This record gives sequence, structure tokens and C-alpha cells, in this order.
Amino acid sequence: MILLADKIEKSFGARVLFSGATLQINAGERYALVGPNGAGKTTMLKIIMGQESPDSGSVQYAKDVKVGYLEQETKLASDTSIIQEVMASAEEIRRMGERAEELQVRIAEASPDDDLDEMLAEYGRVQDRFEHLGGYELESNARQILAGLGFRVEDFDKPCSEFSGGWQMRIALAKLFLRRPDLLLLDEPTNHLDLESVQWLRGFIANYEGAVLIVSHDRAFMDACVDHVAALENRRVTVYTGNYSSYLKQREDNLEQMRAKRAAQEREIAHMQVFVDKFRYKPTKAAQAQERMRRIEQIKSELVILPEGHKHVDFKFPDPPRSGDMVAALEGVSKSYGDKHIYSGIDLKLYRGDRVALVGPNGAGKSTLLKMLAGVEAPSSGTRELGLHVGVAYYAQHQLEGLKESNTVLQEIDSVAPGWTVPQERSLLGAFLFSGDSVDKRVGVLSGGERARLALAKMLVAPEALLCLDEPTNHLDIDSVDMLENALRNFPGTIVLISHDEHLVRAVANRVVDIRDGKMTVIDGDYDYYLYKRDDLAQRAAAEEAASQQARQPARAPRVHVAEQTPVREGKKTREQRRAEADARAELNRRLKKTKTRLAEVDRLLEKHRKRYDELMELMASEELYADQEKFNAALVEYNGLKKEIPALEDEWLELSTKIEEETARGLA
Repeated sequence: MILLADKIEKSFGARVLFSGATLQINAGERYALVGPNGAGKTTMLKIIMGQESPDSGSVQYAKDVKVGYLEQETKLASDTSIIQEVMASAEEIRRMGERAEELQVRIAEASPDDDLDEMLAEYGRVQDRFEHLGGYELESNARQILAGLGFRVEDFDKPCSEFSGGWQMRIALAKLFLRRPDLLLLDEPTNHLDLESVQWLRGFIANYEGAVLIVSHDRAFMDACVDHVAALENRRVTVYTGNYSSYLKQREDNLEQMRAKRAAQEREIAHMQVFVDKFRYKPTKAAQAQERMRRIEQIKSELVILPEGHKHVDFKFPDPPRSGDMVAALEGVSKSYGDKHIYSGIDLKLYRGDRVALVGPNGAGKSTLLKMLAGVEAPSSGTRELGLHVGVAYYAQHQLEGLKESNTVLQEIDSVAPGWTVPQERSLLGAFLFSGDSVDKRVGVLSGGERARLALAKMLVAPEALLCLDEPTNHLDIDSVDMLENALRNFPGTIVLISHDEHLVRAVANRVVDIRDGKMTVIDGDYDYYLYKRDDLAQRAAAEEAASQQARQPARAPRVHVAEQTPVREGKKTREQRRAEADARAELNRRLKKTKTRLAEVDRLLEKHRKRYDELMELMASEELYADQEKFNAALVEYNGLKKEIPALEDEWLELSTKIEEETARGLA
């Protein structure tokens, strides 16, 4: 046992957060702490850390357990370099190193009166601990962690105070990871990371030797990292074994059983109540009626309490003004900040219905490209052109600062929704999980997640044809991310998105723009196809590099040991030859597995898209469709999308088929 939070009770005024909540974490376990917005996830972390006190209950740790806690917000004002700041955080490693040196001196200078055996035993323990904590690789580990979190080598010697809030969160993460605590408590660790850093963090957490407790809205991250889920439900903690997707399935199965049991209890109560109402005043039946009344009270005391359901709100954006087919274009665009060159002569065109994800390492220029598309920043050279009737809506975290602290939530929406009635405004706010009295909250008392939802709601009151979104899920809970994901998937306009949330990118994007090393690569396909292409290109580059190195090496004459050769009759293969051929076939199948899987997927998509294309052609020939403008617009958007997707899929099918044929011929040659 690493941690035991036992029978925790916590209330704020009349509001009860926890009642008898218990959570035990053992060594090596990785937990996600989940629950609806306001369930008390961050409060539970603070109670575990001792930053808040429970009304009753206790928090116990195993002996000598080291705990590390990452809060949602942090600020480092230090003028020391980030590499020094990170290394200085490893206090225990430093103490162990100093103690080992001290013991070395004492052992070397020991007199006959000293207890040499005790000193040697302590020196062994200190050395083991120092080595276990990575003391000998302290600086190299610090550099690896900083690089994994997206810092460039040239940043390592810059002072912490030069970095923005998001980067300071990464420095805090690096300090935490270098210390290697026995228990990691992480509150929304992915909020300020890019996709590639999130992928590195997933691998780091998955291989971490200690125990981990994570609060996160990122479902793909939790699926990859955790093996237990602790759900805050009905003011208690319910533990599920497995990752987040497994938890959802188990929870739904449990709910079905609980609903069935409660329905049976309610039927039994109703059945007995009929008897009581009919016979309670008849002397001959009074005793039986009294017995049934006692039974009803007993069942009511045992009545199954169903967990609060997640808030699933379907929201459809108001349709933006209809734009032309071409929505935005960058031609010959370059961008520099002083001597720092970000882009040089790039071209990019966006079309109606495109949902583009910008991906790549942090600092590569994703936000800069988004700002140029949105018109927030001008290119240093080149042109930006918007299509016919195209307006732009831009969302980034700084918009949270533009909210007026003294306004209520309803007043903030009212300021950007002229002509809307209060019921209409409340309906919109309900979609963003503001309901009842919460619309009368002052902006000044809202949490980070509530402010993010309000800023998004303000932007989407009257959405433009082009939405530019920079990390829209930061500070949102899972229910809010679900709502945003559904709305974006159904949005008829054009979207350009930067997000560290792999689940959102996978659900929304139909084009991916990869940005790195000043270059921009456009992939016409979804996120999974982008990952396939990235891996395929990396494998090809590695194979070409290996072939190039081999070609540069001087040729050597083969060494033949005649005496060791075994005479073989022509036409008959030895066992070694057959085994080598079988190994070669197995290796070929392994190498082509992803390619064949993708080819089958493309085949399936082509069949589906061609069938739907034919249906749309027939539908659009019907005069009835033109009478319904909304259906016609939807059919036209889908038709234009398929018109681009089908040729792209056909090209990909040809490319994959050719690759399989060439690899097979080469492998069997």
C-alpha cells in the first residue's frame, strides 16, 4: 500500500462533496481520478497532498513514501537556467550524493575504534538509493526529460522567467519527473503540451516505476496510461480495473444492473402500497397492512441510488454564412520574428468543409500559421486571401482574459448576442453546461474550465465560415469536450484546429498539416492515415540511409571456408535455406502488416464513398431536394467532400498496392 484515503468527508456549506469516500493505491498502480464537473477531483488531490483538510476521515502513506504533486497552474520567477532549476529540484539525489562522498572519506580515514561495518552498510544503502534515483545520470536524465517535453537544446540555458505560463508548467513537470517520487499526483498534465509531447508523456507514465494518480480530460491519454479508474460518483469513490474505455463499459454494465434492481424495488413498493391503501383501515387486514408498511420503509432505506449521469448536451452551431468553395489561401508566405525565420515561401489552400489539424513539435510554428490564417498576424511576405463571404472566428487561451470580471455569465453572452431572447441565451449556455443559477455567477468567481466554456460560447453565438481554434479543450472537463467534439463534427463550415487531445483530433480532422523544421506537409486524410504516412516515410528514410551507408562502405571479398561447405544436390534446398526463406517471408509479412491493413481500410472506404456518391448524384437530380434549402446545402457539402476524398483514396490505393507488389517482389527475389 502506497496511499490510503479512508472514509473522507468534505462539505462546502450545504454542498456535500464526499461522504465516506475511500481510495487505496498500491505500488506500481496507475489511477485516473474521474467524475463530472464539480465532483471534487482537484479537492480530493489537495486533501491527499495535505493542502486541504477533510471534515473527517484520514490520509495515510506507507513509510518513507515520497509524493510529487503537479497543480493545474504554477509560476516560476527564477532567473536560473531551466537545466539548473530542474537539476536543483532533485534534492534527495543531491543529499544522497553528498552523504556517499562523506562516507567515502570517513571509511578511508577510519580508525580501529570506528564501526567500519556499520559505515560500509550505510554506504551500500546510500549508493543503492543514489543509483536507483538515477544519481549517476542526473544531468542526462534532466536533458532527456526536457527534450521529451518539447524544449530545444538551445533553451536549456535560458532563465525560467523568460518562459510563458505553458512552458513553466512543463518545467514544473520536468522537476517532478526528475525527482522520481514514489507517488505522482498530476492535475491535467497535458493541458500545456502539444501532441508529440503528450505521446512522450504517455510513454513516460506507462514505464514509470512508481504509482500515479491522474486527473485528465484526455481520454486517449488515460487509455494509454492507466490501469485503474477511481470514479467520484454519488459523493463516494468507485474503483474500476482497466483503462478509461474499459471503465465506461463497466460503468454502463453496472448502471444497467442498478437500474434493473431499482425498478424491481419500486415495483415491489408500488405493489405493496396498493394493498396498504386498500386494506389499512380494515380490521381483518390491518396487521397485514402494517407489515407491508414496515416492509416498504425497509425497501426505501435499501433503495439503490443511481449515480449522477454525465451531462450529454447536443448542440448545433447556427449555420455560418455560406462561403465559396475556396475559403482561405496562403501564397508564397514567409514569416520571421527578427532574425528568427519560421516559414519561407509556403502555400496552403483551405476549402469549404475542410477540418484541418495542425500538428508538429512545440515551437515549430503551428500557432503562428493559425494566426496568419485568422488574420491576427500578417505574414512578413506573401499574400493571404479569403474566399467569398468568408468571416473568421479565432479562439485562443488569451480570450479568457477578455471576459469582464464584474459581468454575470448571462450578461457576457448578452453582450455578443443582440436580438437574442433570454430563453435563447439560456439554451446556448445550457449546451456549454451552464444551467439554472449558474448563469447568474460572476465571471470573477468562475473556474478555469468555466471561463473556457464561456469564451467558446461567446465565439460561437454567431459562428463564421472559418473557425480557427488553438487548444480549445484546455481546462474543459470530459463532458464539455464531448459537447465540443459533436458540435465540431457537425459544423458545416471550415475548421483549423490545434489540439493536444488525440481523441478530438481523430474525431474531427479530415486533413492534417504537419509542421516541423520550417517545412509544411499537407496530408489529405484523417489522423490515422497521417500516422500511417508518418511512420511509412520514417521507415523509408531509415532504409534509404542504411542503403546509403552500406554503399559508402568499401566492398569486401567474401571469405569462403571450403572445408566447412556441405555438398548440396542441385535443386534441393537445405534445412537452413528453407528456414531462411521462412524467416524472410515472416519478416516481409511483418513489414507489410500495416500497409495491408491500411489497404483493406482504403478498399472499404472507397466502396462506401462511391456508393454514397452515386446516391447523392441521384438525390441531387431530384427537384424535391431544391425545395428544402437546408437539405440541399448539406447534400452539396457532402458531395463536394466526396469529390475530393474519392480521388485521394484512389491515389492512396494505387500507392499502397504498388508498395506491396514491389516489397513482395524484392523480398522473394
